[in-house]
Amino acid sequence: MALEIRPLEQFKIDRLIPIHIGGVDVSYTNAAFLMTIAVLLITALLVFGTRKRALVPGRWQSIAEMSYEFVADMVETNVGHGGQEFFPFVFTLFMFILFANFLGLVPYSYTVTSQIIVTFALAAVVFIGVTIIGIVRHGFHFLRLFVPQGVPAALLLLLVPIELLSYCIRPFTLAIRLFANMLAGHTMLAIFGGFAASLGLLGIFPMGIDILIVALEVLVAALQAYVFAILTCLYLSDAINLH
Repeated sequence: MALEIRPLEQFKIDRLIPIHIGGVDVSYTNAAFLMTIAVLLITALLVFGTRKRALVPGRWQSIAEMSYEFVADMVETNVGHGGQEFFPFVFTLFMFILFANFLGLVPYSYTVTSQIIVTFALAAVVFIGVTIIGIVRHGFHFLRLFVPQGVPAALLLLLVPIELLSYCIRPFTLAIRLFANMLAGHTMLAIFGGFAASLGLLGIFPMGIDILIVALEVLVAALQAYVFAILTCLYLSDAINLH
């Protein structure tokens, strides 16, 4: 009997604790469980890694400090003056996506960031937050963001709608980029893994490809967290400095 390969089965959301409130399904799912684990692991790393605060840092303190310094430098470089007040927000986004991506690589785990609703929720928070920051800081002058400087007035009728559209699709591109990369990578892993298992001893070659894809997925998991965080910094820079 041939082995049936279902590469999309790994993205199925299962109810662990069924909960219904007023006819609304708010069940605790496997996705929520993995998000909880990600938050607990991040909290544990930061709490236990910085608890002793030794002059010569140990392994966990070094990891915590490197994470802090990496994001702090990212914010300082890309947001500029006044950007450090948004460091906690960018740091939280980066660490959550990073841990969620890595947890998704654990066998029989669940990839939270392969769900478009999760990535879109994160992107929507960034988009709404950046827009509010821009309006609070600059008032109606925030609209200058959609008016390129030095452009003839005749071209503004064309360029302003384009700039506005470009701004409004930010949350979609931000969400789809993360979702699509994680979905595609894990789907390929499942396909090659199932193919190798169905071939038995002849599955050495596809298994070798699967190992290479795993290595690539580790890189993609870290890279996508970085891309999401750095784009957030660039959007914050636009809102603060009206580039």
